[in-house]
Amino acid sequence: MNINSQYTAEPLRSVVPMVIESDGRAERAFDIYSLLLRNRIIFLGTPINDQVANVIVAQLLYLNSEDPTKDINFYINSPGGQVTSGLAIYDTMQMITAPVSTTAVGMTASFGTMLLLAGTKGKRYALPNATIHLHQPLGGAQGQASDIEIQANEILRLKKLLNGMIMRHTGMAEETVLRYTDRDNYMTAEQARTLGLIDEILLPSETKLAALKAG
Repeated sequence: MNINSQYTAEPLRSVVPMVIESDGRAERAFDIYSLLLRNRIIFLGTPINDQVANVIVAQLLYLNSEDPTKDINFYINSPGGQVTSGLAIYDTMQMITAPVSTTAVGMTASFGTMLLLAGTKGKRYALPNATIHLHQPLGGAQGQASDIEIQANEILRLKKLLNGMIMRHTGMAEETVLRYTDRDNYMTAEQARTLGLIDEILLPSETKLAALKAG
């Protein structure tokens, strides 16, 4: 998690798949993210910056206005990013009335993990091979001594804020949180469940397992 405002964390420039829908008379092309949104699915697959946060916040607000009682499914595969941008998403998740189900896909790191554990209690998931990462806020202090002191104080403020959020959403004691966030800490899905970062690991269905064994 980076506190510096100059941190941009530009999303990876990749081709967004398009899906063609036809009603027999006309064809319409939709990007895959728009189709997922129609099914109340949000996917975060980039570092978190202001631009990414604005899109996620808008999607959360839209889905909440569409139906404030129906689950929003939030899939996360993100290395984290700017703390203030992440907090915008976090606060929106807590503000809306629609339950937000979170799922770790691939890897959630830094503030990506904060968003994962901030999902509705009982609806925080991880895929079996997901990696979950925690650490304390980072900063690149530069300039005069007074400027460095200001940034150091801000890092300490954010550290206290984020540790409090982890304690609130997981039930971990403060000493445990401090131990797991003092340095980079990588966890398996099972370890994350034991700590209370997630509630359940999503395993392949029995039907799919039987098909794999038969194949």
